[in-house]
Amino acid sequence: MFSKMSPKKDNYDVVVVGSGAGAGPVIYTLTRAGHKVLVLEKGPWYRTRHFRKDELTATRRSVYTPDPAKEFHSLGYTDENGRMVEESTYDSGWDWWNGNMVGGSTNVMSGYFQRMKPVDFRLLSEFGEIPGADIIDWPISYDELEPYYEMTERLVGISGRVVSHRFAEPRSTPDFPYPPLKENTVSSLIDKAAAQVGYEIIPTPRAILSRNEGLRRACYYSNFCGSYGCASDAKGSSRVSLIREALKTGNLTLITGAHVYHLESDGHHRIRKAWYMDPEGKKHAVEGRLFVVAAQAVESVRLLLLSKNPEYPEGIGNGRGLVGKNMVFSAGGTGSGEFHRDKTDPSLFERLMEPGLFVNRSMHHFYVYRDPETDKPVKGGTVDFLWEHANPVPRALRQTWQGGRPLWGTGLKQKVHDYFTGVRRLNVEIFTDWIPYKGSFVSLSRRYKDFRGFPVARIAIDPHPGNMKPARFLADRTREILEAMGLQNIRFDLSAFPPSNLQAGGLRFGHDPAGSVLDKYNRVHEADNLFVTDGSFMPTGGSVPFTWTIYANSFRVADYIKKQVL
Repeated sequence: MFSKMSPKKDNYDVVVVGSGAGAGPVIYTLTRAGHKVLVLEKGPWYRTRHFRKDELTATRRSVYTPDPAKEFHSLGYTDENGRMVEESTYDSGWDWWNGNMVGGSTNVMSGYFQRMKPVDFRLLSEFGEIPGADIIDWPISYDELEPYYEMTERLVGISGRVVSHRFAEPRSTPDFPYPPLKENTVSSLIDKAAAQVGYEIIPTPRAILSRNEGLRRACYYSNFCGSYGCASDAKGSSRVSLIREALKTGNLTLITGAHVYHLESDGHHRIRKAWYMDPEGKKHAVEGRLFVVAAQAVESVRLLLLSKNPEYPEGIGNGRGLVGKNMVFSAGGTGSGEFHRDKTDPSLFERLMEPGLFVNRSMHHFYVYRDPETDKPVKGGTVDFLWEHANPVPRALRQTWQGGRPLWGTGLKQKVHDYFTGVRRLNVEIFTDWIPYKGSFVSLSRRYKDFRGFPVARIAIDPHPGNMKPARFLADRTREILEAMGLQNIRFDLSAFPPSNLQAGGLRFGHDPAGSVLDKYNRVHEADNLFVTDGSFMPTGGSVPFTWTIYANSFRVADYIKKQVL
């Protein structure tokens, strides 16, 4: 599944590192404009036929991500005794790879797509400084990004239903291009319970097609979506929605198995070559007029730091020591409650147990709220409602203990049977802003190297102490809804540490080179022909998943490159 294609001898107009949400729009836009584009992708090229609903492949083994024994990261954090700890993700089992293939992690995303709101672009102006934090306003406004949110809806494909609510974003179109996906009965129960306690609930848009479109077939409600590739191409991955179209132009060359480890500059603040290593360990260099890095935030930071030379002794773009600083993750946590067969109307319980149908409900009611202690407005966030993942292995493993003791034999069999047939668990995910903070950054590890001999990325994940307050507030409001629904065993897990699948920042954009790595068009201030278009540009992350914003911003930057640069 690795490409044997060799790059042409002549220069390319554009060399792109990566092929996910940050790369796809650039590839699509520039190839369709007639420019010759070379894509260097470290992972393999899985086609639709390769994606199966196989739990061992998708989630129990490192198939869609690198082998952690060979390629890993290191995590730096302060332990409970106040000591700084660094451990490899191989040793900890805490994997920070999200997708290593053509299309990147967009192949295996859940596709919860929500726009950032106008307030997210001006947190400093709206709410003021936070002690110990490094918050800035974005150098662009929501209005500048809105046309590209709409472009993503059409080209990537988003299904849903626009409704009016207190924090609704301004839109240039009245509704989504595809109607909502089919929903489980539980969605109406959430609506009713939220109305009972006085909170607004809205339908959740999804980057999953609800009807056929060209070669892409509609969702077939397999019951296995997040962490799995899509066998119908309904999911809006960069691979099927953008790169497949770019290939039709004849202007795209795609090389897989290409681990880019160094960007070579010419001594005049321009990148001249990208050096990569193939699966056999051979080194190659390719030239281009313009370079775009979109390897996901952590790895893009790592590449710029690895690209040291006399012109850039601390790494490309790092003349002021800002590369890797102000990493942004997602704060918040998770929660759940259970429907039990013996405490639910039998007819209703059978409808709740129907597999495959989506929940697709979110709460934005407290996206901004007044602090009960100070009565000042503060940034809140989003709550998404979703079913417990259908994967049977973790569901069964959670039944292996009872009363603090391990279960086995007949007792374990009975408990697993009772859970699978008599319980349906509704989960919630809470998204709040990760406050940019000196304790969250990426650097090169001085202790660990990967199997190729390059220093791995060291991810420091100490959170700002203010991250937890909005999460607790939202959890308390969500608990009211779950209780109104009559759910059992309601619980929340609000962690100060970030989830590994949502990463941004590290190469923030801004007007002033003294405080940012990229300009407003994502060009590296210190390198005239180098752009970075994954989530690393984000100075703050909003209180929604990042993917739609990454797609939209990449379309914006691609539009600028097409009109003003090439």
